[in-house]
Amino acid sequence: MEIAVMVGQLILGLSILVGLHEWGHLITARMFGMRVEKYFIGFPPKIWSMKRGDTEYGIGAIPLGGFVSISGMIDESLDVEQMKLPPQPYEFRSKPAWQRLIVMLGGIIVNVITGVIIFIVLTYTNGYNYLANKDVKNGIVAHKLAQEIGLKTGDKIVAINGKEFDDFGDVRKVYLESNSYYTIERDGKKSDIFIPNNLIEKITDKKNTGEFLDPVEPFEVAEVAKETSPKGFFQKLKEQITGKVTPEAFTPAYLAGLQSKDKILKLNSDTIQFYHQLQENLQANAGKKVDLLVLRDGKQLTLSPTVSKEGKLGFWPASLLKKSHLDYTFSESVVEGSSRAFSVVADNIKGFGKIFRREVSASKALSGPIGIAQMFGGVWNWSRFWLLTGMLSMVLAFMNILPIPALDGGHSVLLIYEIVSGRKPSDKFLEGAQKVGMVILLSLMVFAFGNDIFKLFQ
Repeated sequence: MEIAVMVGQLILGLSILVGLHEWGHLITARMFGMRVEKYFIGFPPKIWSMKRGDTEYGIGAIPLGGFVSISGMIDESLDVEQMKLPPQPYEFRSKPAWQRLIVMLGGIIVNVITGVIIFIVLTYTNGYNYLANKDVKNGIVAHKLAQEIGLKTGDKIVAINGKEFDDFGDVRKVYLESNSYYTIERDGKKSDIFIPNNLIEKITDKKNTGEFLDPVEPFEVAEVAKETSPKGFFQKLKEQITGKVTPEAFTPAYLAGLQSKDKILKLNSDTIQFYHQLQENLQANAGKKVDLLVLRDGKQLTLSPTVSKEGKLGFWPASLLKKSHLDYTFSESVVEGSSRAFSVVADNIKGFGKIFRREVSASKALSGPIGIAQMFGGVWNWSRFWLLTGMLSMVLAFMNILPIPALDGGHSVLLIYEIVSGRKPSDKFLEGAQKVGMVILLSLMVFAFGNDIFKLFQ
């Protein structure tokens, strides 16, 4: 069921974004009197279509894109025979270059507008919840990667790149930066800790489980897992492909009777105040039976679970650190939401910069449809769905504006050249550029799919 929910969210999100993107091309083409022959969401084979006026509207069986076919334009169809006929006034090629440029940018503009609107609405309706750095009173938990660069548990991060900050979440934004550093306070003294430029590659490496640093936080039990290691998307997909099913068992927390809202006070004789202390004690007692002193409804009781071999009990913690909340007026939401939307583009530019500077490898940084589906998760959460859809809308706009032949950006570069120079590239050149671009795009798609499958079996 989780896989169906993930795939369903991915298909719905992409269908909305692709449909709006292609509608941007369609509406601008019609605005200038161009004939639109086809408007499709999804790629062939065709599973449904209808014709209204000169346009055939349809849905393709492969829901990973879409297309609009405009008369007199060399596109994915590579219909060069049409280009041999005399130009017609309703054709793309018959219109001034500036009009053709607007048509090519129409999809990108609509995706940007869509992304910005989604972020504005989310900002206005949800506000912003965050952990203020001033409320991280006990400093950070430095996991293995953080320790490798010189951080220690208990350090307080007081500045990033020499600037004080309010939102503790900003400590993770430096992953996409280059030559960054933290200013920390340790034992009353301040010092700088420099961050490796390839840190994000190490964090996303599967063997590091995404851990770098966290706030030192008091906690209570949020939810107890019934089964050991609830199966995620990749594990379930792997089982379906290989036919090898991982056996399920009940978690130590479930068997011992741990409940939501419980507060763990001691593990054996060790006092537990913060979550990282519990983690360290569980690792030290992996595979052993332990005594947990628990506070429940004002009363203390002792539970005796056997810790798993991985050093886990099987529950999700809830942080008891104070959270800050900001509400925005509509006018403030317009400014803040727009800023958050364009920050997605800025982060993508930084990410590509790291790839081009070889600070991270493309195989570690890029994901395809499987990776995106996993981001949506196996539970349908509308707030998360629209947040990810808004992010994908901005990413789709960014990717399409890249000057790659066959993409809108590639077409736009040639049209800008025509406007500036007054010389239109030949149809033969445009046909060749389209073929080269399609090869590049297909190669990128194969790489993305292959990268996802490789991660699946790691």
